[in-house]
Amino acid sequence: MAKMETPAMKRINKKNKKGAGGASPAKDAWRRLLRNKMSIAGMAVIFCLILIAVFADMIAPYTYQEQNYSAISQGPSLEHLFGTDNMGRDIFSRCVYGARWSLPIGLLCVVAGMALGGSLGVIAGYCGGKVDNVIMRVMDVFQAIPPILMAIAMVAVLGNGITQLVVAMSVAFMPNVAKTCRAAIFTVKDSEYVEASKAIGVSQATIIVRHLVPNAIGVIVINAVGMVGAAILMVSTLSYIGVGIVPPTPEWGAILSAGKEYIRSGVHMVLFPGLMIMLTVISFNLFGDGLRDALDPRLK
Repeated sequence: MAKMETPAMKRINKKNKKGAGGASPAKDAWRRLLRNKMSIAGMAVIFCLILIAVFADMIAPYTYQEQNYSAISQGPSLEHLFGTDNMGRDIFSRCVYGARWSLPIGLLCVVAGMALGGSLGVIAGYCGGKVDNVIMRVMDVFQAIPPILMAIAMVAVLGNGITQLVVAMSVAFMPNVAKTCRAAIFTVKDSEYVEASKAIGVSQATIIVRHLVPNAIGVIVINAVGMVGAAILMVSTLSYIGVGIVPPTPEWGAILSAGKEYIRSGVHMVLFPGLMIMLTVISFNLFGDGLRDALDPRLK
């Protein structure tokens, strides 16, 4: 005789079926991300900035070096949406082309910093013991110096240029990245699949590359996204004080630096590049916060 299901048993069976055929963790995280309106707004702005950088030639009405001596230091108008600078160059066009410099340089600095600091953090977290102690004490020495001062000192030694700037920024970000990656590795290094790999004689390099890093990548990606906004802001700061990207390159910080002498007579020269920097940094911060909330398993 077949057993009759009670209402409680039906609810339990329904939940079990739903769990068995439920969405993957990635889809679940994506749905949580979509529910965060501020994060979606930040992601939309970032996407628009990327499109602006890619299609700058089609969007900008002028080239970033084109000068009009009859329209020097003019305010915003239909002909010049953001006005012109002291050399008659269209500020809107320079801000549009600036996205081609500020965004890639910021991303490149983060990638270099993650490669350098992340490698040290992964090695320290996996090896532990004396190796961990030596690497972390060195990172403590570097972290004792504020990142902006470290970057200024590095650029002063290496000289101006994109390569020198990327090296300086990667060294400045290295301590924070190393400690974040080390903490992420600690959460997975004692897992059963790692112990099983060691038991069957898998090499340490293979364990790190195939098991530890992929399973800790969520924390690393969240940290990297949050660093992009800070990197763009630091690049703009270095350009503003004259030790980053040098004119006439239309990097946002360099545009801001060129207009600071005319802030009383032409506030638009610093207002619009400053807004571009602010909008970009806020967007990356909002997206990073939403990504953290979506991927953090404690918030499931």
